[in-house]
Amino acid sequence: MGQDAAILLVRRPAGWLAGLMALAGCSGEPSSDRVDPRDYDTFFLWAGVRSPAVLDRAKTIYILSGEVRADDGARLVPLRPQAPRVDHAAIWLVVRAERLDWTDAVHRQVLRELRRWRAAGSRVVGVQIDFDARTRDLAGYGAFLTDLRRRLPADYRLSVTGLMDWSAQGDPAALARLRGVVDEVVVQTYQGRRTIPGYRGYMAALTRLPIPFRIGLVEGGEWQAPARVVRDPEFRGYAVFLLPR
Repeated sequence: MGQDAAILLVRRPAGWLAGLMALAGCSGEPSSDRVDPRDYDTFFLWAGVRSPAVLDRAKTIYILSGEVRADDGARLVPLRPQAPRVDHAAIWLVVRAERLDWTDAVHRQVLRELRRWRAAGSRVVGVQIDFDARTRDLAGYGAFLTDLRRRLPADYRLSVTGLMDWSAQGDPAALARLRGVVDEVVVQTYQGRRTIPGYRGYMAALTRLPIPFRIGLVEGGEWQAPARVVRDPEFRGYAVFLLPR
């Protein structure tokens, strides 16, 4: 991949769920109960860390582009001054959002970044919004996503990160309205560097999601694949959040 594919890491505030998100692992289900990136081919990368060798054979990479911060909803704060040049994998441009009242200027910035990354030679397939939408606020989040989908060119897909609680406690009607607006949900199973305790209890409820979903795992975290979820027709595989070295 070389220097052009170097990725930067941004620390989240303590207690926030990391995003991530994607396609099925290279060798099917891993043989261990710890997440080894070598068993997968889809990865999520924050800004700040040079890309590890495992990315050379990646099929899909989610790359953080910028943030809309809580103290400034009028601009997208860029985190990658240079557009990545990656042509061997599908690339998702990720926007970390701390608020949803975006101005038209923010939307224009996102569209410019998409064009810039494609012009640099990356195979950009879509945008992912990494926002910790609370389960009770799914209807409002859906309205934001519907507007964003309307603004995106038709050849870009739309992905979101989601909480495990969405399927367990979310309003079925609000979830159903997301289908057709977003192309996938990447369900976060970890907080910081660790898998969330009790994740198995949430996994059974994932079969209630009426949207294609992927499961976001943290590198080195605990993971035992639930057979019922893996067999779900909406299940699209895994994305591994790579930790800084």
